[in-house]
Amino acid sequence: MKGASAPAVQPGKPTPLGARASAGGVNFAVHSAHAERIELCLFDPATCEETLRLEMPGRTGDVRHAFVPAPLAGPGTLYGYRAHGPWAPERGLLFNPAKLLLDPCALEVVGEAACHPALLATDPRDSAPFVPRSRVVDRSFEWGSVRAPATPWRDTVIYELHVKGYTQRHPEVPPEWRGKYLGLTVPAVLDHLVRLGVTAVELMPCQSFDSECFLRDRGLVNYWGYNPLGWFAPDRRYAVEDPVREFKQMVAALHAAGLEVILDVVFNHTAEGGVGGPVLSFKGLDNATWYRLAAQDPARYEDFTGCGNTVNFERAVVREVVLDCLRYWAGDLRVDGFRFDLAPVLGRGASGFSAHAALFAALRADPLLAFAKLIAEPWDVGPGGYQLGRFPAGWSEWNDRYRDTVRAFWRGSDGVVPSLAERLAGSSDLFRQEGRSPGASVNFVASHDGFTLHDLVSYERKHNEANHEANRDGHEHNLSWNCGVEGPSTDPGVQQLRLRQVRNLLATLFLSQGVPMLQAGDEFARSQRGNNNAYCQDNELGWLSWEHGPAERELAAFVARLAGLRRDWPQLRRNTFLKGASTLQSGKDVHWWHPAGREMTDGDWADPRMRRLGVWLPSSRGDLLVLLSADDSDGEFVLPGSAGRPWRLLLDTASAAAEPPPAEWVQRCVVAGRSVALLAREAARPRSAGGGRPE
Repeated sequence: MKGASAPAVQPGKPTPLGARASAGGVNFAVHSAHAERIELCLFDPATCEETLRLEMPGRTGDVRHAFVPAPLAGPGTLYGYRAHGPWAPERGLLFNPAKLLLDPCALEVVGEAACHPALLATDPRDSAPFVPRSRVVDRSFEWGSVRAPATPWRDTVIYELHVKGYTQRHPEVPPEWRGKYLGLTVPAVLDHLVRLGVTAVELMPCQSFDSECFLRDRGLVNYWGYNPLGWFAPDRRYAVEDPVREFKQMVAALHAAGLEVILDVVFNHTAEGGVGGPVLSFKGLDNATWYRLAAQDPARYEDFTGCGNTVNFERAVVREVVLDCLRYWAGDLRVDGFRFDLAPVLGRGASGFSAHAALFAALRADPLLAFAKLIAEPWDVGPGGYQLGRFPAGWSEWNDRYRDTVRAFWRGSDGVVPSLAERLAGSSDLFRQEGRSPGASVNFVASHDGFTLHDLVSYERKHNEANHEANRDGHEHNLSWNCGVEGPSTDPGVQQLRLRQVRNLLATLFLSQGVPMLQAGDEFARSQRGNNNAYCQDNELGWLSWEHGPAERELAAFVARLAGLRRDWPQLRRNTFLKGASTLQSGKDVHWWHPAGREMTDGDWADPRMRRLGVWLPSSRGDLLVLLSADDSDGEFVLPGSAGRPWRLLLDTASAAAEPPPAEWVQRCVVAGRSVALLAREAARPRSAGGGRPE
């Protein structure tokens, strides 16, 4: 029926957008405010040859729709669109029916875009041989009785991982499942996550994505996935056969293990790039609606992402499609939360970023999404793009000031202690507005973007030569320290100091108020050989190794110990910020403790050479005392008065052991140089009303 309308085809319905299968066939609906007409193209699943092209007969507002009966269409059908309309780049309109277009709401994307000139808007050739296809999906799945863990923010510990990199080299994962969604369902993989004490995995992008041509020209690929092709579609790279079903199997297995699933989503830009980028979907369907165009020259794109284009969230249809997408991932695929890449784009309007933007209000009002965990990467590269602490209530944010402060302290920088105290207390200077809590701060010292923890203490300079960009890419401001030797060292002293520094960074992370986030592999001191931007390294540089010696296994046990201490001591995961002020009901919630055995004074805080700090956290269930020393030499701390209750040692980063040998102090203790010690003492017993013996 190619080139003609099939008599059985009906107008169908305008909602939902995308392709939805039913017993009788498939309803197709696509939005375009400026197209004059849109053709639906169906393809043979075996040969990818076009079998049917028809003009969509239904129109409701700006939505074209059609119902194609079975057996012409059903689950597994491959399809795409061709849009007819004005060619007027000066108005931002790029219609060209020679371009086969992906459905923006496709639930599955089959194939990859080729690097071919036919994908350019100005090329007259048919692009169909060079673009992926959309596929109709069977959405049925038996979830069983497993329910989402619904972990409160205060109890959450996030573990950021890459689906492929995490299991590609795992010896207990079946070879055909390595690097796949199903790899994360293997008991040995789940057991490690549970033993480690994390409560949520944050998956780097799983939305269908593409590799840029400049990377392919270098023999590289976009490994991380921050170049989206289809927002609704789980990427096929991580599937054995069926990406949608296998993604659901992965979520079910993680939930059964008590782990939440947070998905890193990319709505700020698409793989279509700028003016010279390919036409794959949005550009050809309605370029002027989907993207932010330069006001003085709509032929150009506003690029607030560094990726060539910026999605336009001032448009109601854009917001609704993104909300539908999030509902799909949270509803059908049961994802527990989302981390939004370059999130200020979501709130950008004509006057810049606003915490009161329409999308934020819609998320808060949505009955399903209002209960999802929402995390912002609170910066983009546009004007006023740094928005840390300015997202609305209900959001958490990646806190790079926490990262930089903790790195600077353990590097030995001057004048960092006041900022360190603020970060340990939950960063109220950033997040106290609108009734937000320490849970608004996602604390991290390393993430996918930058040095691993091991490399942070092993390199002072980035070494990104493998990216073939002359080492110009990646961050310059790393606040790293190589412990005296750049790169690998066989010196036992350097090796031990590096492991101690890693333990210091980890201990600080888990003993701070807020939500700790650990990068996968940092519990094993994973290295990327100094590459702090491994976005294109789909190889052993970017994959985790599961062959570990005693030192790596000890470090993983140390992380598990930290997570256990955080669970056991409620004052490490408060719902309110540490303030240091007395209340009528109780004493101070925190005492900032000077090594001389007193509260810190204004003069102490102003001392740029101060590199030691105590954090005394009283509680009716027992007191904790965190002692941090970035000095090179050992130093004595005079302890808070014990009143017959000795302080006992819970953790000491000077030792590689997860649980240090028993030790007790009453008045003083010596803290090793460049180390953290965690002490505890039992709660004071209440006295009788008459002031006699303790009860």
